[in-house]
Amino acid sequence: MNATRNSPAIATLLNTEMATGLVVTYMTTPLFTPAVGVTAGAGNASGTSARSYVDPHTYEDPNQAVREFAREIDAGYITIEAIIGGGEFGDVCRGKLKLPPDGRAEIDVAIKTLKPGSADKARNDFLTEASIMGQFEHPNVIFLQGVVTKSNPVMIITEFMENGSLDTFLRANDGKFQVLQLVGMLRGIASGMQYLAEMNYVHRDLAARNVLVNAALVCKIADFGLSREIESATEGAYTTRGGKIPVRWTAPEAIAFRKFTSASDVWSMGIVCWEVMSYGERPYWNWSNQDVIKSIEKGYRLPAPMDCPEAIYQLMLDCWQKERTHRPTFANLTQTLDKLIRSPDTLRKIAQNSVRPPAHNPYYVTSQSMNSGLVQGPGQFVDVSGGHQAQSSATIAVPVMPAGAGRSLHYHTHAATHALPHQSPLTYPNWVPFSHFG
Repeated sequence: MNATRNSPAIATLLNTEMATGLVVTYMTTPLFTPAVGVTAGAGNASGTSARSYVDPHTYEDPNQAVREFAREIDAGYITIEAIIGGGEFGDVCRGKLKLPPDGRAEIDVAIKTLKPGSADKARNDFLTEASIMGQFEHPNVIFLQGVVTKSNPVMIITEFMENGSLDTFLRANDGKFQVLQLVGMLRGIASGMQYLAEMNYVHRDLAARNVLVNAALVCKIADFGLSREIESATEGAYTTRGGKIPVRWTAPEAIAFRKFTSASDVWSMGIVCWEVMSYGERPYWNWSNQDVIKSIEKGYRLPAPMDCPEAIYQLMLDCWQKERTHRPTFANLTQTLDKLIRSPDTLRKIAQNSVRPPAHNPYYVTSQSMNSGLVQGPGQFVDVSGGHQAQSSATIAVPVMPAGAGRSLHYHTHAATHALPHQSPLTYPNWVPFSHFG
């Protein structure tokens, strides 16, 4: 609890009221707490040591990397309690790990298991994540307790994160957090990514689904496997020569040229900021991958989520600079978020959307494209100023609200409805057909 005494930002967070429906203990614990057994190294400002990440693929024998970077745990110290999910290689379970020296004390852990009978390649790919994770020690990066390789099933043991993935957690708690709490989450993610960048590690798949949240609302970077299953529609993978890319989270140069750097991770961090401030909404809604790529190339950027502070939206836009050298570093992002948390008044001004869609974008309508008060078909829009004015250039087309629409569409509809007096001609950014919100 020393963190609360030393950080006025955390103290402010602790004094905010907890929204209905959430456990009160969330706000009685500091946001940034080291994992069990982790001590942040001395060295630079982010608490990193002078070590640099070593790619396990440079080892001729993958098992050597595992032995060097991961602690072997006797399977007798592990108890599997429940299956909580499935991964590419096998089940993900919740369980207990007995601690040395006598095994009397135990902690909750997450356990990834390798399917029995898996080929050597699958085994090596599975353990590669442990070889990567075992090199990191930071309070905002998931902590590897160890591996089981000398008995079956082969297992990877990590700290247990009670609230699971960040995107799912936010969707389940839509609207229940103070802005300062959300910014605190972003600060934790930026700090973890700063550490990884300073270790010369490029994540390539930073997204809210790959950030885990514990009971104290601490966010930690996870998913260091290089053989990721991102082919589903939810992930939005884009196939290129050499692998698949999660388009909605990926920088343009990484999509076009497979140029992954810490700067491309910063672009992804901007998308994570948008996910957090929109409570887990899907970036670019249900646009196709090709539409996302074309729109970004034309200069389109996601609009500010509902009630998003202007300072946070500006941070997102900075992350989405087309030239990667113009983007902030993760150290810049961490420092900026720290300043915002220390001065909560800077978060009061709400962002106003002013970005127009690129000319080719099919996802908007103007009043001039309306020849009746109601447009029929998949992209239905109504003229809120009245059917008798529908052919006038001074009218505005507002989309009919579909059931289950996300927060950003609610916000845009509200803003458009209150856009009177109408401009002529009027276009409104980010019109999205309802077929995209099915």
